[in-house]
Amino acid sequence: MKILVSGFDPFGGEKINPAIESVKLLPDSIKGNEIIKIEIPTVIGKSVDKLKEKIAEVKPDVVISVGQAGGREDITVERVAINVDDCRIKDNEGNQPIDEKIAEDGPDAYLLTLPIKAIVENIKSANIPASVSNTAGTFICNHVAYGMAHVRATEYPNMRTGFIHIPFLPEQVLDKPHTASMNLDTIAKALEKAIEAVIDNDEDIKVTGGKTH
Repeated sequence: MKILVSGFDPFGGEKINPAIESVKLLPDSIKGNEIIKIEIPTVIGKSVDKLKEKIAEVKPDVVISVGQAGGREDITVERVAINVDDCRIKDNEGNQPIDEKIAEDGPDAYLLTLPIKAIVENIKSANIPASVSNTAGTFICNHVAYGMAHVRATEYPNMRTGFIHIPFLPEQVLDKPHTASMNLDTIAKALEKAIEAVIDNDEDIKVTGGKTH
């Protein structure tokens, strides 16, 4: 099995992005499966285009995208991606689409195809906090999550795709009082446990992971 894992470059004035830094720490093989790592730009359109080029090149079985969710306390595995760009801030090339469709020919939303609850449970088995998330936002993370789901639906029906959000690093919150963070080695370990769960589970497990609000 080939598993393509992407992480974004720094954005929003930050000097580092834990997404790409944690992806870099992943081993090249997990349970005998090839791990292919790629950095993508925090830019509308170009982020998806770079992934599409890599998918065409390596033909992965799974695409896992990783993004920073500053302020979240745990590793959050996304359930759904929606067909809208509504950017609160500009991307790294100054783009700021508001209420625009990601794919004109796409549905309003996609349920992502990774075993999200199996991933959460496997991360928690390593004593790392994790949960299911029901919103990937409306910035580049959702843009990529939706974009990859749309690529799967229209071009690679046997490929599984999904998105994992991670917290800030400790050095990013020195000037952000009362903001959660997680160290880089812990994030990388969580991603490795997530990949193990993807390898071990063609179908998701049936455990509660919902929220009341």
